[in-house]
Amino acid sequence: MKRRILLIEDEPQVRLNLVQLLELEGYIVTAAADGEKGLAAVRTERPDLVLCDITMPQLDGYGVLRELRADPAVADTPFIFLTAKATLADLRAGMNLGADDYLPKPFSSDELITAVAARLARATLGQTGRTTVAPPEVLERVGLTRREAEVLHWLAQGKSNPEIATILALGLATVKTHVLHVFEKLGVENRSGAVLRALEISAGEP
Repeated sequence: MKRRILLIEDEPQVRLNLVQLLELEGYIVTAAADGEKGLAAVRTERPDLVLCDITMPQLDGYGVLRELRADPAVADTPFIFLTAKATLADLRAGMNLGADDYLPKPFSSDELITAVAARLARATLGQTGRTTVAPPEVLERVGLTRREAEVLHWLAQGKSNPEIATILALGLATVKTHVLHVFEKLGVENRSGAVLRALEISAGEP
């Protein structure tokens, strides 16, 4: 079943670009141009995940999250901030309000998709971000090579392709090839499916 994402972003071009990117990944996306409209959409659409900018007119991202967490009907909705506010104080403020993740702008499409996939996978398992990803030698048991298992291990921890390339001292093209092989061997279509499968394996599920 396709997952539903609500994007709350006041910059029209940024909003359009993100909607197109997420739809290409197979997500059903609803977009809102400000915090008030976004909060209303959360309550009517009941998305699987909210992506929200912080600096917006009328009601900013902090206000959206504060209201969302105070409403029992939608309080458990996974929430990721997309923002140019990237100081430690900003990060702490968002997390104290109950944000699940914090993606500083500018971010790459790879970083966004990885963060979305990882958060949705954790929500599916009901782990609220507490899942410990199994080491590569465990992930190998489902038919992956050691290098593919290493790539999956880091992918499941929310790392982007460039970050995985740095960690494993591989070329970016090589990492992308390994990711595609992981998809094929696990029988999944995208990062969200791969992360979910990795977390299932980590939890001891066959």
